[in-house]
Amino acid sequence: MQIQLLRHATLLVTVGGRALLVDPMLSPAGAMDPVANAASQRRIPLVDLPIGDADLAELIARADGVVVTHTHRDHWDACAAELIPKDKPIVCQPSDAANIGGAGFTDVTPLEGAGEWLGLAVARTGGRHGTGEIGQRMGLVSGFVIRAAGEPSLYIAGDTIWCDEAAAALVDHRPDVTVLNAGAAQFLTGDPITMTAADVARVCHALPSAQVLAVHMEAINHCLLTRADLRAQLAAAGLAGRVAIPADGEALEFVA
Repeated sequence: MQIQLLRHATLLVTVGGRALLVDPMLSPAGAMDPVANAASQRRIPLVDLPIGDADLAELIARADGVVVTHTHRDHWDACAAELIPKDKPIVCQPSDAANIGGAGFTDVTPLEGAGEWLGLAVARTGGRHGTGEIGQRMGLVSGFVIRAAGEPSLYIAGDTIWCDEAAAALVDHRPDVTVLNAGAAQFLTGDPITMTAADVARVCHALPSAQVLAVHMEAINHCLLTRADLRAQLAAAGLAGRVAIPADGEALEFVA
């Protein structure tokens, strides 16, 4: 299995002979208004994709399907909806199916529990996109566990903090590889709405056998935790060897 971080939460996962584009935010740098009520008001994305237009077109063409954890614009933006062919298979949480289908996509699979998609075993997991009133306003979010024979199992946690749902996903599925959306995204008020360094550490302690990847940093104006800060905090906790923090464009290989 190969996982390539393109930017933020956008991944290209190659598993079971399939290439999966995950949470595509494909806009060029500065194309979108900043997230409101945040300490920084820089336009987003803060950085460009690490590949050019021709390579992006080739990547989209060879992707067998798209995984959308939820449809906030930093995971599914207008550029993705425009560039991805309308007949490309998409798997999503049930609450987002109408939104994606309404944009003209014709092969949308809303997954409630577990099933087969593109010959892969896929299960949807829960999460919490923050706490209290802000968490409720952020809406439903999901993660996905993907399995293929002879390859490591993969848990894409999605936009969740450490919570009972994320803990249950680790217990129920025991993934070999876990991708966490870090960044400690936060508004001017309220608690973080994605994982902090402490949350990443909790995942490491909850499932010591898993290799952890931390993404979702340095691309959106309300993500306050940088790669360097996360790396330093994990090193202080003795967890540096447990967590990979890829650069944009970096690809990592995993074997069963």
